Amino acid sequence: MANDRLTVAVLGPGGVGGLLAALLARAGHRVICLAGEDTARALAADGITVRSALFGDFTARVSTDTVLRESVDALLVAVKATSLDAALERVPADAPGEDALVVPFLNGVEHPARLRERYGAERVAPAVIRVESTRVAPGVIEHGSPFAEVDLTGETAPRTRVDALARALEESGVGVRVEDGEAATLWAKMAFLAPFALLTTRHELPLGDVRDLHREELTALVEETAAVSRASGAPVDPAAALARYDAFPPGAKSSMQRDAESGRALELDAIGGALLRAAERAGVPVPVAAGLVRALTPTAGTRN
Repeated sequence: MANDRLTVAVLGPGGVGGLLAALLARAGHRVICLAGEDTARALAADGITVRSALFGDFTARVSTDTVLRESVDALLVAVKATSLDAALERVPADAPGEDALVVPFLNGVEHPARLRERYGAERVAPAVIRVESTRVAPGVIEHGSPFAEVDLTGETAPRTRVDALARALEESGVGVRVEDGEAATLWAKMAFLAPFALLTTRHELPLGDVRDLHREELTALVEETAAVSRASGAPVDPAAALARYDAFPPGAKSSMQRDAESGRALELDAIGGALLRAAERAGVPVPVAAGLVRALTPTAGTRN
């Protein structure tokens, strides 16, 4: 990352990965999207088209491949947790290069350990993103939220490389913060995501109906998740979390709920399973969370 122009590989050019790839490419960085043959062919031919009230409507040209064949400054991992192992076959352990950052944008809190095992602790810089962005067709991204905000962490990665990627994202239009505490950053999102995902999926309702019709269950689950988060090193205020849910648009659906509606595999193990495992390690009782995970398990086909 010696100069201002980076070479960035994006594993999974879907709603999140496709948006970040297009924004970085528009800002002048070289972007390589890693995907299956059909998607790679479509992106190579037509680029990535973004429709966004915040960023405008535009098309960005990107490079594509099915496997990473060169060293890069950063590898953004933007696949679903359910697809992670298969997707990583596109990026051999030595492919990103010695100086590359590996930046996962996955839901949950357990994936950094998997990536550090494969690529080395000094390369992995976990991130979380707050955005509503959907791939409606290969290379076509609809960005619906009035924001796109990234929190980067770098406890085990060189700060200069993390800062360089942060600058690139910020200059592309993304709001960026570099945080010191990885556990706090990951659990801050998990504490919000887990109740949202589990309850909207279990009751097959948007968030507005969940908070109106299942308020007691929502409150109990928020308190359980906050307790696990605190025990995991990330203090969370349950009242503040409930206020965030109340401020959300009533029609909001979680990505897990959308996956269930579409018949796709659910990230139940990465979200609900990880919450239960953290609770067990900390000795925190989570009966509401455990009941929801059990109820969703036949749909998800997971081991929880």
